[in-house]
Amino acid sequence: MKHVYLSSLKPNEYGKIKGVACCCKANKRLYELGLYRNALVKVVKNDFGPIILNLSGNKLALGRGLASKVMVEPYSYENN
Repeated sequence: MKHVYLSSLKPNEYGKIKGVACCCKANKRLYELGLYRNALVKVVKNDFGPIILNLSGNKLALGRGLASKVMVEPYSYENN
C-alpha cells in the first residue's frame, strides 16, 4: 500500500502512522503524544490552520509543518 503525508488526508479519513521524517526532538515529542508506528489516527479537520486529529478518543492539534513530515498509510475499515 502507498504511503502519504498526514497533511494530505481529508476529514473523516483514517491513517496508520508508518514513520516520521524529522529531527530527534520532534520525533520524541510526537511519540509522547501517541503518534508512534502503527497508531491509528482519524483526521477531524484539515482545511486551514492546524490539523485536528482523533487519536484514541482524544483530539490533538498538529501544525501543518510537522504533519507534513508524518508518513501514514491510508486505512479503511471496509478492508479489515
